[in-house]
Amino acid sequence: NEIKEILFKLKIPELDKKVSEISGGQKKRLALAKIIIQNPQFLILDEPTNHLDVDMIEWLEQYLGNKNLTLFMVTHDRYFLENTCNRIVELDRGNLYVYSGNYTEYLKKKAERTHNETTTIDKLKKLYKKELEWLRRQPKARGTKSKSRIDRAHQIKEKASKAIYNDAISIDIETKRLGGKILELYNINKSYGQINIIEDFSYKFKRFEKLGIVGDNGVGKSTLINIIMGILKPDSGKVVIGETVQFGYFAQQGLNLTQDKTVIDLIRDIAEYLPMSNGKKLTAEQLLEKFLFSRKHQQVYISQLSGGEKRRLQLLTVLMKNPNFLILDEPTNDLDIITLNILEDYLLGFKGNLIIITHDRYFMDKLTDHLFIMPGNGKIKDFNGTFTEYRHFLKQEKKVVENKTTDNQSVDDKNLIRKEKKQISNEINRTLKSIEIKEEEKEKIMKIFEINTEEDPDKIAELSSKLDSLNKEIEQLETHWEQLMEKMDQLESKSN
Repeated sequence: NEIKEILFKLKIPELDKKVSEISGGQKKRLALAKIIIQNPQFLILDEPTNHLDVDMIEWLEQYLGNKNLTLFMVTHDRYFLENTCNRIVELDRGNLYVYSGNYTEYLKKKAERTHNETTTIDKLKKLYKKELEWLRRQPKARGTKSKSRIDRAHQIKEKASKAIYNDAISIDIETKRLGGKILELYNINKSYGQINIIEDFSYKFKRFEKLGIVGDNGVGKSTLINIIMGILKPDSGKVVIGETVQFGYFAQQGLNLTQDKTVIDLIRDIAEYLPMSNGKKLTAEQLLEKFLFSRKHQQVYISQLSGGEKRRLQLLTVLMKNPNFLILDEPTNDLDIITLNILEDYLLGFKGNLIIITHDRYFMDKLTDHLFIMPGNGKIKDFNGTFTEYRHFLKQEKKVVENKTTDNQSVDDKNLIRKEKKQISNEINRTLKSIEIKEEEKEKIMKIFEINTEEDPDKIAELSSKLDSLNKEIEQLETHWEQLMEKMDQLESKSN
């Protein structure tokens, strides 16, 4: 039963199917289920929330929380870290730092550590400046410079030059101006055969909206995006795109990058720089540095990059075009937490419209102010709130339905009790009537005994036998009456 429950929760319902016949996402979930079912004492998970929807992730959080095991995992899902971990180990520039507590505690303690390191480095820089002045004052011809002091100066320089990463980086790009008309959808309909994807949907986008799209796989999120950008035509309805709108689209499957180009050449081919709000320019090299491509790493060929680095570079090819209407489909896949923080800071300062499709609850909460909910059957609902607020709304709605069901059950129970009480009451009356009849028959026999003392012995024996039978029947009826009265008392207690 537990095995079936785990497979059901991870949405692998077709148990008779061969593994070769299920989708790639289902294979990943099956591998996860196989490990969980073994009930290990020490569980190692690498990005366990990939290929899981929110229902599955929330179930996995609860499941792991209830298990008595040691969990060691790598994940970029910050809410998952928040809800499952009590210790976080950070690998930063070759050093390991251990923090007790969940993700919130990690952020606080890391900020304290970074502040202390920055203060120490500032002091070292001042000390190095003094040491450098001392070294310069020494005559070149004299060999009186202390070798130990020179070595000390080099050590101070090395420590003072240590780079401290600040994940609150402001990238204030001057986005291309948006006009009064952004994007308008009028009575959009789209279906594939008998499957209704979008039904009679209308919406007018306002300037600087930050929107998330929520729905299960296959409900039509990508179809909606393609209609919005004019890539796909609706079956009926009208799409009006403002003249000043310039889309930037980051697709879930990514882009085909030219493998024989260097990182910097790829970005420069799009633009040499981005204009900033303060009138300055952010060069292609500087933007790459903001997204953790060092100057040395910018000279590397794309074919030599890791999967995560390629994903990061693909994102930059979209941002470098300086669009004013960004559409990001699962942008957080294969990105580490530091890169996610940089991207979030960029998008928080983005002066344009933004649409996000993502399973990353933290990312969605941080960047969107309302949601398009796609429950299926072509329906699209506008929810005014964050993703966490929407999940809370769903849970409250479920409670209301359950309470209503309970209330209905209570009404049904009361009706059943009322019906049963009536049946028992009728039975009590019938029993009392039967007792009364038997008592009358008994009284008649007793009178015969009183009047006819010289009755025929056979007759007396017959009457005595009948009297015994009547006494037994009356006793049985009275016992039955007592049982009925006890049932009635129980029903009275239930109905009160």
